[in-house]
Order: sequence, then structure tokens, then C-alpha cells
Amino acid sequence: MAVLSKPATEPKSELSPIPVIDISDPESKDALVKACEDVGFFKVINHGVPAELVSLLEHETVEFFSLPKSEKTQVAGYPHGYGHSKIGQNGDVGWVEYLLMNADLDSGSAPLFLGLSKNPETFRNALEEYITSVRRMTLHVLEMIADGLGIKQINALSKLVSDQKTDSILRLNHYPPCPLIKKKSNGVIGFGEHTDPQIISVLRSNNTCGLQINLTDGSWISVPPDHSSFFFNVGDSLQVMTNGRFKSVRHRVLANCKKSRVSMIYFAGPSLTQRIAPLTCLMGKDEEMLYEEFTWSEYRSSAYNSRLSDNRLQPFEKKTVKHNTLTVKKMIK
Repeated sequence: MAVLSKPATEPKSELSPIPVIDISDPESKDALVKACEDVGFFKVINHGVPAELVSLLEHETVEFFSLPKSEKTQVAGYPHGYGHSKIGQNGDVGWVEYLLMNADLDSGSAPLFLGLSKNPETFRNALEEYITSVRRMTLHVLEMIADGLGIKQINALSKLVSDQKTDSILRLNHYPPCPLIKKKSNGVIGFGEHTDPQIISVLRSNNTCGLQINLTDGSWISVPPDHSSFFFNVGDSLQVMTNGRFKSVRHRVLANCKKSRVSMIYFAGPSLTQRIAPLTCLMGKDEEMLYEEFTWSEYRSSAYNSRLSDNRLQPFEKKTVKHNTLTVKKMIK
């Protein structure tokens, strides 16, 4: 697998607190909004997803990744299927192997690889139940956020990812122990820094560290692993819908020299024809729209044709915003 040097900016030695939110408490809606504004990332507890289900899917995931590479590559493909080292089609690489599939199991992407599983029926059932439970939790969180924002239509955000036509994705990542770390003083990148294009992402991992998020001051902090909780991060589309009020957090994964890291990420995306634009109900009287309107299909195509570390929203910024930004930069010089 390919190796990348870690970016020059080092994580802070002291860990900044990551918001921890009890989503069983309706009053947590304001805390959710604040977390999305300040960090773009938070941990949820009392989420209602059965621990037994999560453990089962992790077990089946580990079983799949333990298969010989020659078998796993039988279902290699893009955008859905098995992949290793190469991330996307534009030159990004990392110390990772993964399975990528539609979160709608009726789409036909899941059966491509389930036949390789040691327990295909168990694996499929675990996937179906996990996606159902995580989607339910995600809808609940999005409705709490809408309530916290004061949006009258409580399902204004959740409706975008609630039906079977949405372009939601499930990704299973495996980061094997990396023996090269000892030879690389700057470490090894498992998955390079990026933002997620979708509305919101939901991550769960085993008890192995590696995930880091980028704060607004440019520093990186490590996310302490917690296999019993879920981590949410704001995606590009939600940043647009809130006109930049919410932050689509940049994040990355560093490889571990001794332990495997397994993560499961549910990317809640809208339908391909859904139009994404700042919500006027969230904007002040004289507030300027920062982004052009686009369809999810347009944005997905643009994002998938970019590098991981690119600012994917830049092509969709309003021309007046770009002009003002350039003017300020010239004045500073």
C-alpha cells in the first residue's frame, strides 16, 4: 500500500474537547446547533442503536477483510465495491482498504461482495439492520438540528435523506497495522484530509485511535476512540444549506503501527435531482447568499473529480463572494 508523509502541522498536545451530546434529551437541540457551528463535529450518546448489532457488523466486516486479497479484488470497482490504497480516481492514496456500497441494499451493490463472505446471510442481515438503525438515528438528529435552528418545517433537513431514492452511502474501512510508521518520522496517512460532500456523516469505529479533525484555527486534534458512541460531522451540502453557518469539518486518519482500525461510515446524501442552496429561512434580511444553487448530482460529479484535499465548494461560491475575497487579499498584501 502507498504511503504519504503526514502534513507539517502537528496535532495539539492538549486535546480540545469534542462536544458530547445526549440525543435522547430534546433539550439537546441547541447543543447540536452550537456543535455544528463551532466545530462541525460531535459525539452522540444514548443513540438507541443496539450494541449487539454494531458488534455483529464489525465482526462480519473483519471477517471479510481477512479474506485473501485475490478474493477481495474480485469485487473491485468504482464507485462501489472493494478498493485498497487508491482512494478515488485522481491520485489520492492511503494505508487503507475498504468496501463502498449504496446504503439502499435493494440497489444491488451489496450482493456483489456478500457471496465472498464466510456468512453471507448473516452479513447481509447485519448490514440491513445497521443501515436501518443508523438512518433512523440520523433523521432524529437532523430533526433536532432543524428544531434548534428554528425551522418551522421540522423535517426540512431529514426529508432529504429519508426515502429510498436518496444517494446515501455506507463505507467500511480497514486500516491494517502499519510497520512503516517506525521508519517515517512524520507518520503514515491512512486516509488523507478532506471534507465530506454529503449532508451529514455518521461514523463508528473500534477502539483504535487515528481519526483527527481540523479546527478553525488550522490545528489538528485527535478524536479519542469510543466504540460505543457515534460521531457526526457536517458535510459540504449542509454547510451550503446553512449559508456557511455550519462548518464542513476537514478530517483525516493516521495509520497505527500495532492495531487494526475498523470504521463504518454512513454518508447521508440527498437524491441526485435534489437542489442544494442556502435556506432563506435561516438568512438575515440583508444577508448575502454565499453559494450558487446546484443539484446533488452536479456537486457529486464535481467532488468525485477533485483531489481529497481540494476545497470542493470553491467552484460553487457566488462570484461576488469570490471577488470580495480576492479584494481583501490584495488589500492585505
